[in-house]
Amino acid sequence: MPSTSTGLPNAAWTDPDCPVARTLDLVGDRWSLLVVRDAMDGARSFTEFQRRTGIARNILTDRLRKLTDHGILTQRTAPSGRRRQYVLTDAGRALFPVLLTLRQWGERHAFAPGEPHSTLVDQHGARVPELRPTGTDGAPLDADTTHVRKTGSTPPG
Repeated sequence: MPSTSTGLPNAAWTDPDCPVARTLDLVGDRWSLLVVRDAMDGARSFTEFQRRTGIARNILTDRLRKLTDHGILTQRTAPSGRRRQYVLTDAGRALFPVLLTLRQWGERHAFAPGEPHSTLVDQHGARVPELRPTGTDGAPLDADTTHVRKTGSTPPG
């Protein structure tokens, strides 16, 4: 069976034409996104990921392998030279807006008013502003102002 650029067999895609479905096939389970979240927050070792998430060792091993196999994490030798560590690739760092959007949705909808929760701040300590997509004209975009268009196999000219 031919494989895709991610190494997954074509038949493994939930919906081969949908970018959302393919993304979820790669990082859509709970543990994968929490590993990516913690890598963005400085976790590098198996032990750190396990301590931060509470994930079972066998599941963590599987998720780290999957994220590495699909180019979201890469392994390198730790500065001590004794262990391997996991580091986000460019593709892994590109998930930042995805996690930011999930975080901001959670802040609005997953907590009762006044319930304490963590918040993301920038390097100056200021809360990160809400991410809001806009069109080419600057107008806000949402589910009512967008639609899906299938593309062909040849790029637009």
